[in-house]
This record gives sequence, structure tokens and C-alpha cells, in this order.
Amino acid sequence: MVKNLFKVTQKVTREEREELLTQRGKTIWLTGLYGSGKTTIANELSSKLHNEGLLTYVLDGDNVRMSLNKDLGFSDDDRKENIRRIAEVANLMTDLGVIVITAFISPFEKERQMAKDIIGEDNFTEVYIKSDIKVCEERDTKGLYKKARAGEIPLFTGIDSPYEEPINPKIFVKTDKMSINECVDFIFYNLT
Repeated sequence: MVKNLFKVTQKVTREEREELLTQRGKTIWLTGLYGSGKTTIANELSSKLHNEGLLTYVLDGDNVRMSLNKDLGFSDDDRKENIRRIAEVANLMTDLGVIVITAFISPFEKERQMAKDIIGEDNFTEVYIKSDIKVCEERDTKGLYKKARAGEIPLFTGIDSPYEEPINPKIFVKTDKMSINECVDFIFYNLT
């Protein structure tokens, strides 16, 4: 633990930033298997909110792993640290007054709860993007499931690393039963 650090109180408050933006900051945390549609839905939801005059930002798993978290692998400890860092960034952006939409597999309930604790329950909306793994594999344009099944990618979520389904997500959509537009509209109308 780092000593001799003191939290600085900002002169401009979160409430003043939100008043300037005429919106309330929040994090919409999309979780689900690889290929379930998280990134597509995150971007379409961001566009829909933007068209409503709201400031949004999408934090996507691949993009964050190629920048902020490029030093992390896919061990359980690295996955936990990946989610912790993302939650801290989302928390800062939420405090700024931005609507943050995250698109991360975030496979473990404990880490999703950690993210919720960091961001704050009132600022956090968990959205479970569910799809049958067979459908996810059919959508896999990068061939990652095939490589994982061949043993070329170890610890691949849904194959040889578990995905713990959310216990009580605020919003739940099934992308193997609903269109992307139906999913986005359902999420949009159920945000509070």
C-alpha cells in the first residue's frame, strides 16, 4: 500500500459537471461470452444515446488490452486486474459525467461485483448479453473458438475457462433470439 498520499478535493464537483453536460454519468457494463454481440451492441447503444444528445464513450475489451492493459495476459489474476483497471477508468469517466459503455467478457461474478463496488451501485448497470455458445462460434470471424478447441489458445472463456452467468443482472438480452436493434432498444428503454 502506498503511504503519504492524500485525496485532493476538486473545486468543480461532479454535480456541476453533470449540470454542464445536462446528463448524469453512469456505467453500462455489458458482459457475455466472446461473440455474443457485446461490442456491436455497445457501439449501437452509444450511437443511439449520442443521437439523443448524450455524451458516451465505449470501453472495449480488445482496445483496452492493446493499450492500458497490454501488459496483462489471461490468467485468473490478470483477468481480475484487467477488470479492476477498467472499473477504475469507468469510475473516473462516470464522475466526469460521461455515460460509459463497457464491452468485456468479464467472466467471473466476483470481478463484476468488484467493478460495481468501485463504480458504485447507483452508477452501475449490469447488462447480460447472452447467446448460445454454438451461435457465438458461428459468429466468430477471427477463428478464436476454433483455435481454442484445437488447444492453440489456453484459458479461453467458454471452452477451458468458465463463464459465470450473472446472478441478477439489471438488464438481460438474448442475442441469439433478438436482433441487434431489438437488443439496443430494449437496453435503451430499460436504463434508469
